[in-house]
Amino acid sequence: MLDDALQSQLRTYLTKMVRPVELIASLDESQGAQEMRTLLETIASLTDKVSVRLDGRNERRPSFQIRREGEQTSPHFAAVPLGHEFTSLVLALLWSGGHPPKAEAATLETIRGLQGPLRFEVFMSLSCHNCPDVVQALTLMSVLNPAIETVVIDGALYQDEVTARQVMAVPMVFLNGELFGSGRMSLEEIVARLDTQSADKERAKIDAKAPFDVLIIGGGPAGAAAAVYAARKGLRTGIASERFGGQTNDTLGIENYISVLETQGPRFATDLEAHVRHYGVDIMDLQRAEKVVPPAAPGGLVEVRMGHGGTLRARAVILATGARWRNVGVPGEAEYRNRGVAYCPHCDGPLFKGKRVAVIGGGNSGVEAAIDLAGVVGHVTVVEFADQLKADAVLVAKLKSLANTTIILNAQTTAIEGDGKTVTGLTSKDRSSGEAKTLTLDGVFVQIGLVPNTEFLKGTVALSRFGEIVVDHHGATDAPGVFAAGDATTVPYKQIVIAAGDGAKAALGAFDYLIRSSAPAVDAAA
Repeated sequence: MLDDALQSQLRTYLTKMVRPVELIASLDESQGAQEMRTLLETIASLTDKVSVRLDGRNERRPSFQIRREGEQTSPHFAAVPLGHEFTSLVLALLWSGGHPPKAEAATLETIRGLQGPLRFEVFMSLSCHNCPDVVQALTLMSVLNPAIETVVIDGALYQDEVTARQVMAVPMVFLNGELFGSGRMSLEEIVARLDTQSADKERAKIDAKAPFDVLIIGGGPAGAAAAVYAARKGLRTGIASERFGGQTNDTLGIENYISVLETQGPRFATDLEAHVRHYGVDIMDLQRAEKVVPPAAPGGLVEVRMGHGGTLRARAVILATGARWRNVGVPGEAEYRNRGVAYCPHCDGPLFKGKRVAVIGGGNSGVEAAIDLAGVVGHVTVVEFADQLKADAVLVAKLKSLANTTIILNAQTTAIEGDGKTVTGLTSKDRSSGEAKTLTLDGVFVQIGLVPNTEFLKGTVALSRFGEIVVDHHGATDAPGVFAAGDATTVPYKQIVIAAGDGAKAALGAFDYLIRSSAPAVDAAA
């Protein structure tokens, strides 16, 4: 199960444990139980700090706990955590064994002070690249605080429970039996939702910050590049983002960023943050901007008011707020989101194993999603508005070569149907004949492009009819001291490499603005 190279690497990691732990397994006769036992016994063979017991009495079988001596609560895996979740298992072992986590001291202290009981159940899939952050955050919380219990559940291993609890997207988190949240969440975000005083703390912290030379709003490739370029100019630089890394966190494979042959989106986001931190940039994550107030005249301070009420100030601001998945906007989409309507085929595809699904959208994203899903689900139907697929020819050829795919062209999606609990179908209209058609389905994946995150800027800077920020060739908006970069702007071709270059350009534009707005006045008569 673990090859020699991986065992050697794991043995090295496990030397960081300073106290012993037990792996307590609750097994049955299933194939998953055999794999779990093999995995646990392999881990125990690599260090004297880990022992295995096979007398667990947990109701979910197969499953196992990581328990420290004398403690009752612990991380609990109803899964064989390989794939994307292997790192989650290793970290849970290290933290349980006394190795300190890499998190802000204030966050760790808040976790230890949370009142319970708090029983988290997180449903994940081993192919989900968004799940590890949530799994790792919740397992860490259960290690730090005895009032917190975390159970990690592989949806593919517990299909009956997935169906019964209507888990149609991962990661999905339940707290004390009630839905807590779904999708990617950081440790800080989860803690903030549990800590009733978090908003007041954040507002005070933000208000106390001195004005920046350059403040970037948004932490995707454009924002990260802008931060690096501004900091390298010796400017006091800050970056405030809702989620550092932006959409790259939701991207599985990146193969077209020059000099990086291939990488994963979450890894790319981590590398972006490391690069920005290298230059001492003040990173303020989980911060949502609500209003930008430009100065009355060039040279004054730009104010950015945040969702919790705090205000940041800077001599120049760069807006790099990126974009989000576009909704179809038909009846049933919002009602059945995460209950059959999904946006990430890599994350949620395994939950539809053997079932019938549709992909709305025939561009590269849609066709790639359909190809990916075809290897997991029973059948995929691609529903495209235009009279031909817009994806690259090589992708279209691959799609058409698959036996379990169907393509419907010139079709306008009119509704996503459901039974009140989950998706049951999709209705579309032939744009030529007007004929309506309903497909019987278990899931719908939406892949129809992006919408710029600029609603909060209406009335502040000029926006195009598509909601994009209008910029000039320096990245400047029509408001003094306010620049913009990346997918949120009118710059064509929404690509990571273009966004990064655009961020660098906006930072250089802001630097030029600061030089000129702070230069002494020139006497025209001299």
